[in-house]
Amino acid sequence: MLQSWFTRPLWQRVAVGFALGIIAGVLAGEQAAVWFKPLGDIYLNLVRMIVIPLVFFTITSSVAKLAEAGNVARLGLRTLFWFVATSAIAVLVGIAFGHLIDPGMGLSNLPLGEVKPRTIPSPLEVLIGIVPTNPIKAMADTNVLQVLFFSGIVGAALVSLGEKTAGIRSLVDQGATLVFRITRWVLQLTPIGTFGLVAWVVGRYGLSSLLPLGKFIAAMYLACLFHIIVVYGGLLKLHGLKVGRFFRGAAPAMQMAFATSSSLATLPMSLRVAVEKLGVPQSYASFAVPLGANVKMDGCGAIYPAIASIFIAQYFGLDLTVTQYVLIGLTAVLGSLGTAGVPGTSIVMLTLTLSTAGLPLEGIGYIIAIDRVVDMMRTMTNVTGQVLVLVAKEEGILDQAAYDGAIETRAPARETVLVAAE
Repeated sequence: MLQSWFTRPLWQRVAVGFALGIIAGVLAGEQAAVWFKPLGDIYLNLVRMIVIPLVFFTITSSVAKLAEAGNVARLGLRTLFWFVATSAIAVLVGIAFGHLIDPGMGLSNLPLGEVKPRTIPSPLEVLIGIVPTNPIKAMADTNVLQVLFFSGIVGAALVSLGEKTAGIRSLVDQGATLVFRITRWVLQLTPIGTFGLVAWVVGRYGLSSLLPLGKFIAAMYLACLFHIIVVYGGLLKLHGLKVGRFFRGAAPAMQMAFATSSSLATLPMSLRVAVEKLGVPQSYASFAVPLGANVKMDGCGAIYPAIASIFIAQYFGLDLTVTQYVLIGLTAVLGSLGTAGVPGTSIVMLTLTLSTAGLPLEGIGYIIAIDRVVDMMRTMTNVTGQVLVLVAKEEGILDQAAYDGAIETRAPARETVLVAAE
């Protein structure tokens, strides 16, 4: 039986854990936090344990290889272009579903939750904050952007020194291989972690606590599903890629994102599915996926602020002007890039959006109570966008056979980067 369990695809095992978690949460109620949440916490600790080593070794190794191939700048700019483009579309999707469902209409006397004040850094502060004063402290604090920056510098230096550091480059490649193996072990526990986390969420909230804000939750879930299926699916179709195959390959990362509500905690799984299931070269995936986990926020940074702004305006009886819609769109598109690496991205983004559009900040207190439930779907949207294969396809470096499921790619110790013809 045990052997049969582990021969099943991971997404199926995670789905079983998810279903059992819902049942356990309903049966246990508030006791789910005592009985099942520790399983989820241990799993999250294991995942967080491998995030920084994974980022350091894979980024250092991939930057060295991409620099040799001479396509770092082009890949980086094209990646950022698609990040911004899909975020812009996500804002429009959020505004459309906000007005289609009208989540704030007919509501009054909602309980006001406590909102901790958030300090919104200026773009200059964010830019300065990317550069670590102490790389070791950045690793200890799990500051992924600072670790990413330092790793990129190390990778570039290895290329510059050439054969003088051949031994260190080999060590870095071996370190990446080692971390990938540990990652595979940890991710086999995803069904158990999903069970514990889902059971806790279901037991904590229950149906009754969600009913008053049911329209808001529905607007978020429907908008995110539309963005995932129609927008992402449409872009894949336009690039000549099989849509169903993408979602089958990305399913484990999407499920994990939904259960953990954390792009960072999902990073090891996202990297694994991008390389092994979707045919993205490890050298490019190791650069793009960690970057996306910090700045690619279609759910948290675009759809959520758009719908929440409409909800708050409707709740307070305010009519949004065309100027306010433009400000909401610009803030949502650029804000996720400007708040990269700041803890609590969704609340920071919403605070920034409301402030820019001149809407009452106290409105956040009315939706904070169901933030975790909404966060599950918006994080799944983020992660789905983070593993999109559009750039790899455009650059001609996508392993089409692996994407189509003919073979399964493994993360090799050394990998040659294919450079697309100019």
